[in-house]
Amino acid sequence: MGAVRAVLIDIDGVLTVSWQPLPGAVEALREIREAGLRVALVTNTTSRTRASIARVLAEAGFPVSAEDILTAPAVTAAYLAEHCPGARCALLNSGDIAEDLAGVTVAGPDEDAPDVVIVGGAGPEFGYVALNRAFGYLQRGARLVAMHRNLYWRTEQGLQLDTGAFLAGLEKAARVEAEITGKPSAAFFEAALAHVGAGAGDAVMVGDDIESDVLAAQRAGVTGVLVRTGKYLPETHRAASGTPDHVIDSFADLPALLADLRE
Repeated sequence: MGAVRAVLIDIDGVLTVSWQPLPGAVEALREIREAGLRVALVTNTTSRTRASIARVLAEAGFPVSAEDILTAPAVTAAYLAEHCPGARCALLNSGDIAEDLAGVTVAGPDEDAPDVVIVGGAGPEFGYVALNRAFGYLQRGARLVAMHRNLYWRTEQGLQLDTGAFLAGLEKAARVEAEITGKPSAAFFEAALAHVGAGAGDAVMVGDDIESDVLAAQRAGVTGVLVRTGKYLPETHRAASGTPDHVIDSFADLPALLADLRE
């Protein structure tokens, strides 16, 4: 790789767990900022807007603003504007992300069949009635757009089921394949690199999901760094489809690794 100019950082499981900072993460991000590196926080989180995420992180001491954050909903809005302009969409998601879905027309549950079913993040809203309604829309020809395929994420209560566990069932039942807009899609990493104004060879991606964060970034030409926090499990590491460029114990160890890479 060339000289490191930018760092793409997952949030959940890397900087925080249940929005509480992991040990040394705040100090490490400050050190990276002080080194003059460009930073983008790239997340599949679909329960909060960019502004909300920035506010929570700033209150915890992280030196970030909303402009530093790229979310799956924001990328999804851009994707729909390009590929499905004017489409009426049914949204299945846990949390209010309307602010980051600018320009997307979200249909109510009692309206006629929409053109697109958008699947965001899992939560209480992913019940039988909502999933069956989405299944009906897909049978009537709606496109299926999903913000990610994550099977689970880590909270203070442990691992929790996420969208991917339900998305696979919808795809198989409706005999369709979802169009993925967040990580691990190549389009998401392209958007992130454009956001920081860096080429793939000049950037590093740091994540706790070996497939969606790290190996997906490496396929896009970005150097991958896996952290052993968050959803990291030794068994998923061993069974992964590839090998991370680098593995560190936590985000607190990243400044030292970046210093080595920049020499």
